[in-house]
Amino acid sequence: MGPAGEGRTGEELATEDPMKTTKMHKQGKKNSGTSPKERKKAIPSCLNCYHVFHLNCIKKWARSPASQADDGNGGWRCPACQNVEARVPVSYTCFCGKFTNPEWHHGEIPHSCGEMCGKKRSGLDCNHPCNILCHPGPCPQCPAFVNKACLCGKTSQTVRCGQPASICCNQVCGAELNCGQHTCEQVCHSGVCPPCQLRTKQVCYCGMVSQEVLCGTNKENFDGFGHFSCGKPCGKLLDCGNHDCQQPCHSAPCQSCPRLPQLVSSCPCGQTPLAKLLELGDVERRSCTDPIPSCGKTCGKPLPCGSSVTIHVCENICHEGSCGPCSLMSTAKCRCGFKTKEVPCELEFTCDKRCNKKRSCGRHKCTEVCCVDKEHRCALICGYKLNCGLHRCQDLCHRGNCQPCWQTSFDELTCYCGETVIYPPISCGTNPPECKNLCTRTHDCDHPVFHNCHSEEKCPPCTYLTKKWCMGNHEQRSNIPCHLSDISCGLPCNKALPCGMHQCQRMCHRGPCLAESSCQQPCAAPRPECGHPCGVSCHPGSPCPRTPCSAKVVLHCDCGRRKETVICAEAASSYQRTAAIAVASKLSDMQLGDSVDIGQLITKKEMKQARLQCDKECAALERNRRLAEALQIDESADPFHIRSSSKYSDSLKEDARKDLKFVSEVEEEMKNLVELVNKGKQPKRSHCFPPMNREHRKIIHDLAEAYGVESVSYDSEPKRNVVVTAVRGKSVCPNSTLTALIEREMTVRAPPPIAHLRQQIRQNSSREEPVIDYFDVQD
Repeated sequence: MGPAGEGRTGEELATEDPMKTTKMHKQGKKNSGTSPKERKKAIPSCLNCYHVFHLNCIKKWARSPASQADDGNGGWRCPACQNVEARVPVSYTCFCGKFTNPEWHHGEIPHSCGEMCGKKRSGLDCNHPCNILCHPGPCPQCPAFVNKACLCGKTSQTVRCGQPASICCNQVCGAELNCGQHTCEQVCHSGVCPPCQLRTKQVCYCGMVSQEVLCGTNKENFDGFGHFSCGKPCGKLLDCGNHDCQQPCHSAPCQSCPRLPQLVSSCPCGQTPLAKLLELGDVERRSCTDPIPSCGKTCGKPLPCGSSVTIHVCENICHEGSCGPCSLMSTAKCRCGFKTKEVPCELEFTCDKRCNKKRSCGRHKCTEVCCVDKEHRCALICGYKLNCGLHRCQDLCHRGNCQPCWQTSFDELTCYCGETVIYPPISCGTNPPECKNLCTRTHDCDHPVFHNCHSEEKCPPCTYLTKKWCMGNHEQRSNIPCHLSDISCGLPCNKALPCGMHQCQRMCHRGPCLAESSCQQPCAAPRPECGHPCGVSCHPGSPCPRTPCSAKVVLHCDCGRRKETVICAEAASSYQRTAAIAVASKLSDMQLGDSVDIGQLITKKEMKQARLQCDKECAALERNRRLAEALQIDESADPFHIRSSSKYSDSLKEDARKDLKFVSEVEEEMKNLVELVNKGKQPKRSHCFPPMNREHRKIIHDLAEAYGVESVSYDSEPKRNVVVTAVRGKSVCPNSTLTALIEREMTVRAPPPIAHLRQQIRQNSSREEPVIDYFDVQD
């Protein structure tokens, strides 16, 4: 639940009706928010967004279950900003909170006490109270100016009070580091100085082991001789001057020799006092080197092996030094506690389990057998590249990012031309400064330089616009950038190939054309039998192979109506069969005594002009032609001539009668497409019709056949469409359109001028040979 609108400040907040900012007012109650009556109502404001509400309304809202905070800690949510507040407003106070039930006069800010605000400002570092009159909304920025120290505290500047930005003096910090020997070399920074990164050599307390660590490490453990414990026996000479210290490496002074006579009061096993042994005749000890008398009893000291139930003890005679190995068997756990086994006490039992826990770095696994390590510190070197990109991290493998590279150069860092300088100290990996001067390096071309001085080894490519010849020297191109060397004009190469018969068909290219033996273009030598090109892959220096001709030829019937495209070899074999039949008939005539000229039967010209056989439709068209000639009718003047109508099938005419408008639009598109391809330079042009139903697609395919246009259907239902392609030399517009034929069919025709001619044609139609009535032909 929340109010409509956002919190605002200023006098608008005070004069606006608080009930309009919430949805808690009663239905039908509409207040203008500007009347004097409304200005006298008690209002509180949110301490976070400064939104104002009616006091009674906000009390109801704070007590309602919908206002309770979701965290379950109590408090109610502000309807405007959803800020959780613990205290419910119970009294009407001014904006600054100093007066309860404030009284204000005309001309003053409503709900204000008219006194100085005095509230603490929102700035973090500002201690000045607000010095304007009691007001709604947040207090303005403090107008005072104060001296603010920089991050390192060396300098100070006069800034606006409460300014959140930090001041940096760009000087070296110079503060003492944690080691107490070196100073910080970073530029003025905030926070604590980083630990000293210089490495120093430290030795252990006993002086046997040394290590390299960061300066300041183990500083609190230094005792004047060493910094850490290596864990090995101390080995220092004790105060007796005869024995060495056997305690682990330690910082405190070594204890007195434990074998001194005044410190030893019993035999080695501790069962018999030395005083009693002296009474029995043993020699009194004078120094730490004298042996301690043995009581002769079994040692009996508990051994580390065994268990809580069965305790193993030393079975040797009372002796000095450590007890020997136990000869008994015990059930022992391995070091890691994974397995339990019955083993001799003198052996240490370790299992074969390999530890798979992650090491402290989080990347590598422990892989130790029977591991007892708890910390699993990684002993590998990190080796990752530091932020400088030049050095690698030498610390042990660790989590998180590597420390920044602390190597510093005290040489000046300049740009290539030396005009711009960065003065030391310079952190490792710092890039050369940016220089605004023009580049002074030697360039390959003599064009003007437009790029600035740079630190990269290679200059940017020259973009000066020049004229250059293409790679095949076909033409000179203008406005070519200087750095471009291989330019293609987009034209065919057309250079003579080594074979001597063809030209390079590749687009303008670099380098030599194809080798002599790699030309794969078809041979253009004419065949002796038909005159078509050879067509086999280029074979310089060798005769054309005897292969069947695969060229396509067009066969026509005698009247020229029928035509068919066939392969040249098939047409030749068909004609040879026809010629053989003719020769056989002529030979039969020779047997009867007739003379025959065989040379006229099979000629090369006739081989090329093999014809198809005319059919019944050809005979009908020939009779119609003769009839029109007899009647002196001009065939070209009649748009409904039989040749025009024969291009359209009966099913296409039937479909056109159903949707003549669609057929007209398709014919107009095909006509424009055929005219464009025959007049233009492109050998092919295509047009894509929008998706349509099956019947309309069939009409387009049938019309495309009449226009000599290729048609293909694409995509699947319901978005299946047709693409038509017109080809130059193949696509031709018919003499008469199908639309004109259908419109002529629908018009009422006048009776024929000569009635007896119709009667004569009717009589001819009764013959066995079909005759087409010219006057009845409509399609």
